[in-house]
Amino acid sequence: MRRRTAGWRGQRYVPLRVGAVLLALCGVLATGGVAGAAGPDGYGFAPGARTVTGATNPGGAQRLDAGRVYRGELPRNGRLYYRLHLAAEDTAYVPVTAVPPADTAVSATDGIRVSLRDADGTPCSYASARFGAGLSPRPVTALGRREAGRALCQGKGTYYLFVERLDAEGSGSGAAGSARPWGLEIAPATEPARVAAGPTSAPGGWDSATPRPLTGEARDRTGGTGFASAAAVGQGVWRSALTPGETRFYKVPLDWGRQLHASADLGPAAGHGYVGGALTLSLHNPVRGPVDDAALGYTGTRKTVTLDLVPPVEYANRYAAPSGVGTVRFAGEYYLVLHLSEQLTGVFGRGPFPVTLRVRVDGRAHAGPEYAGRPVPAGVFTVTAGDRTAALTGGGDEDGTAMRLLGFGGVGMGTALLLTLGGWTVVARRAQTRVSAQKPTA
Repeated sequence: MRRRTAGWRGQRYVPLRVGAVLLALCGVLATGGVAGAAGPDGYGFAPGARTVTGATNPGGAQRLDAGRVYRGELPRNGRLYYRLHLAAEDTAYVPVTAVPPADTAVSATDGIRVSLRDADGTPCSYASARFGAGLSPRPVTALGRREAGRALCQGKGTYYLFVERLDAEGSGSGAAGSARPWGLEIAPATEPARVAAGPTSAPGGWDSATPRPLTGEARDRTGGTGFASAAAVGQGVWRSALTPGETRFYKVPLDWGRQLHASADLGPAAGHGYVGGALTLSLHNPVRGPVDDAALGYTGTRKTVTLDLVPPVEYANRYAAPSGVGTVRFAGEYYLVLHLSEQLTGVFGRGPFPVTLRVRVDGRAHAGPEYAGRPVPAGVFTVTAGDRTAALTGGGDEDGTAMRLLGFGGVGMGTALLLTLGGWTVVARRAQTRVSAQKPTA
């Protein structure tokens, strides 16, 4: 009887143990895994991000592929090159997010500058991102861009991403953390041409009047620690709490024709004094390109920061002169980013401080343009039914958001997981067969 009991336990123990591990790994895959958790500087890099080292000259530049996310470092006064191969008909977007160490001393003009250049070194675009009046180290994103059909940088071939770290004199070069490298996250994407030509001038006639602040009961929603882990929100009032130096990411699904308006309230605190740029609210489009940002000064009483109103999402917005309008050029998930300046600590303490995010979505959804090819990553300019549900419930869209995340992060993690699961299944079956063979007959 004792031998028979042991055989029964062994027969079931191995599959149960393997099953538990499989479920745990599936949970890691669905939630983004530990790779998406906040790093030592508070930023959640994309799961499966590939490590890349920037070169000091174009000749040594490593290649970046659209649809993958890369992670690297930017040294003090760094000037780095990366290489891309672009098709003639594709518009390319290369967002670069710089993540300084949490203890870095920064000035308002510190940040990064990026440009995309053709093989001859001709710049296709310039963009920069700076820390601003909050004097607080935070993730900042600048977008390199090559637009098909424009006068410069046409044709297929090799292009170079140039990333430069901006360190102003007197920004605290001797302070702790200032000389350390900043983390980098790079997420190239491409947009194909339209099947048929459309309007080449920006649409007009949209309502630019600032709407009334959205009211209603606030719901708790803690933001993510990076673009990859951004928490889904839709129209409504969303409540959280931030500590000084903390940055939180949210995403709002916007169909073609829909219009976003957002503001954030910083609640009251004990103490007296003034902190400039205490709370920063930023908006980014589906390829992480900056749309708008605003910051508020704080004296300890409740204060609101509001983004400029942008038009409804339309393809032809790209032909508008104001950059804020031109960036609202495709449907997809738009990102709202909140940062609470670490300068609050010396005046009002460590908090946490209550922050309320108000999101309003207007306009009538309609079909978008027909593309001649597929965007990379797939689905980046698409809003799914699951995206809309997640925005209201706070849940995830396993068939939409999770798959886009895998596409952005690369297939390496998924392939390794599948191989591991397959190997463990074989081991479990062999173990069960051995146990069955040892089980005595009645």
